[in-house]
Amino acid sequence: MFSWLRNNHAIKGLCSFTDSTFQRMRFFLFSLSLLLFLGGLPFILSFALGYKFNPHSLKFVKTGLIYIKTQPEGANIYLNGKLITEKSPASIQELLPGVYKVTLLLAEYYPWKSEVDVEAGKVSRIDKVILFPLKPDMQQLNDTGFSSFRVDIERGGIYYLDQENKIVYRSELDGGNFEDIASLPDKFGQISGWDVSVDKGKMFIFNPRQISVIFIDNRDDDLYSDSFISLDYPQERIIKVFWHSDSYHLIVLTNKHVAVIESRPQAKPVNLVELNKEATEAFYDNKRQVLYFSDNQKGPDGAFYNNLYKLELSPELYFLERLMNKKANE
Repeated sequence: MFSWLRNNHAIKGLCSFTDSTFQRMRFFLFSLSLLLFLGGLPFILSFALGYKFNPHSLKFVKTGLIYIKTQPEGANIYLNGKLITEKSPASIQELLPGVYKVTLLLAEYYPWKSEVDVEAGKVSRIDKVILFPLKPDMQQLNDTGFSSFRVDIERGGIYYLDQENKIVYRSELDGGNFEDIASLPDKFGQISGWDVSVDKGKMFIFNPRQISVIFIDNRDDDLYSDSFISLDYPQERIIKVFWHSDSYHLIVLTNKHVAVIESRPQAKPVNLVELNKEATEAFYDNKRQVLYFSDNQKGPDGAFYNNLYKLELSPELYFLERLMNKKANE
């Protein structure tokens, strides 16, 4: 009986000791967890608000990100020489401000490399990257030799000028249906420039003293092989020639004048502007019928200045030339 009481008392003492130790352990763990939470709270809040601890400055700084998009997609991304898990397109976040080296690699394409400046709280975008193939898709379009060419996107064709053999060719944009469409004059000399009319029915070639208008693709007509219109400029040097939007008149810039002339035999030029500058630059907008050109014109102070001029050309040039011819015959 007494033995049982002693054992029972011992057991109660042991349980009391165990409960006390457990309570102290719980208090210790709770205190430690609270300290860890309070100590880590600044880091948690910083990451949540877009900040990151900078080990160099020992301060929390706001981060930035880099957005990368490539064409084609799927490029491997190396940041400061280290491969990241994401492939393009990708957003690389929580980056400390600074300059990063970015390399983009895709099999069978040329690599892309650059440096990107990351700013705090901002997105640095690399979204216009085109990765070009190591073996480009290239094909030959012509079936014979040529000296120059013109591409007509609207009509889907390409014109080729073979000055040595005096032949004009035409093909589709992919090189299909390559064929000769006109012959050049035998005795013309070196060609300074050429162009096809807006209606694609004829073309001109010119050198400093002569313009030849050649008819295109008149295969059922005797004009196809050897007929052309010759417009001579013995007293002036031709610099540039443009087709007017009516595909009948030519706009001619010489060392002396801006003129228009009909593409017909024995046509005479109408001199619209007298030029003071021989090496004038010009551009003709045939959709708006406007000629832009530079020239040295006399200013109010009597001095000459190089200026850019805009000359609007009426589509009623037939009337203009008839009027000039009428005055010349009076």
